[in-house]
Amino acid sequence: MGRVYCRSCLFFLACIFPIIVFSSYLRRTYFFQFPPLTLFPSNPETAHALSKTQRADSQRSGATIIDIFTPKRKNEFRVTEKSGLEKVEDGLSRARAAIRRAVLSRSFTVSQKNGSFVPRGSIYRNSYAFYQSYMEMEKRLKIFVYEEGELPLVHDGPCNEIYSIEGQVINELDQYRPFVTENPREAVVHFLPISITKIVHFLYRPGFYDRAPLQRTVADYIQVISANHPFWNRSKGADHFIISCHDWGPDGTRTNSDLFNNSIRVLCNANVSEGFNPKKDVSIPEIFLKNKKLPEPINPAPPPSSRPILAFFAGGSHGSIRKILLDQWKGTDSQVQVFEYLSRDQNYTEFLLKSKYCLCPSGYEVASPRIPEAIYSGCVPVTISDHYVLPFSDVLNWSRFSVQIPVSRIPEIKEILLGIPESSYRKLHKNVMKVQRHFTLNRPAKSFDVMHMTLHSIWLRRLNLRLHQM
Repeated sequence: MGRVYCRSCLFFLACIFPIIVFSSYLRRTYFFQFPPLTLFPSNPETAHALSKTQRADSQRSGATIIDIFTPKRKNEFRVTEKSGLEKVEDGLSRARAAIRRAVLSRSFTVSQKNGSFVPRGSIYRNSYAFYQSYMEMEKRLKIFVYEEGELPLVHDGPCNEIYSIEGQVINELDQYRPFVTENPREAVVHFLPISITKIVHFLYRPGFYDRAPLQRTVADYIQVISANHPFWNRSKGADHFIISCHDWGPDGTRTNSDLFNNSIRVLCNANVSEGFNPKKDVSIPEIFLKNKKLPEPINPAPPPSSRPILAFFAGGSHGSIRKILLDQWKGTDSQVQVFEYLSRDQNYTEFLLKSKYCLCPSGYEVASPRIPEAIYSGCVPVTISDHYVLPFSDVLNWSRFSVQIPVSRIPEIKEILLGIPESSYRKLHKNVMKVQRHFTLNRPAKSFDVMHMTLHSIWLRRLNLRLHQM
């Protein structure tokens, strides 16, 4: 029996040893434990309990980096300087501590850099955590943009029409260079500036849908990066991010397992059923740009009393959800006005401004530019989708400025919306006006706009990750 017991022990140790080594190398730790889509606790009691857990976890993981003293000769010591990664992790550790203090104390110091704006109110899951985290991002976030690759597939992207946010972010980081560093060793995150939309545009002919050429191109680019730099291999891609607003964005990242499983994928097509992971991936809004003109909120937007239409939608029968919506409601009701296409004498924007609620069903993919369009118009968005992670859900409380209706309840749209009391609708409308700032696209980017909200979401995912020097 003794021999069997010893052999069992040796077998057990042999099995867990690689796991222990790898976990010390790459550890994704959620310093704010949260239910799905919530990075910040909603009340101080929860925050206090979580901070205890995280302090214990920090001690176990050795997340706090300190200087190491090694003896050189008797009575003489040499101070080993921190590596670039250790300095980055030290800064992130300080940021986590500052956010916890803000949550526990329910207070923050207003930054003069951000002017007079301070995020307050019910549209935020935790305004104290968000504001402190945003200030820490402004202080510490440094992005290294890889120089490898040439136009038009790399360092470029679509800056017009439905996939425009992809190109706008790539261009912002390449041209205006907010938070960008030339030193990769001090970078908090590394950016892969390859455009999936451009790959599809230049490498595909119409009617060709095989994802293999797209996946090979992305995999080849990762191979070039990993061969030329140590940073991808160091973290298995976990401190790297890629952005795509194309419907094929999730598919384009599948060939490289590290890119799919570890990297921060910033996607419009944030579909959980297609592998989107809200704990490490980022959902961004799909914003339609016409003639490269940046959309702006309509101010002043009509008040609730000047919106006679209960609900409105106009759009083609793209995908199964829209087909259900059109079959049920197209041309059938004066209060729920649903069109497949508007006539020449009808104006889309005017309908948005006259409507209390704007229906935002998913099309072929889950994201819809109708959500930002509704918000710009002061119209309460009604999202109708399956498996969709709404943009910036870790910070924004969508239930306070939108209505979410399951696909199965499309026949009940009118009943659901009429069942919302007028006082509740007015609160939703008021909050839509407040949240407009976070969906506005500026070039160059401005504090708390959609560009900075995207960077903040990336920053949060990096905060949830601890890397250790090998």
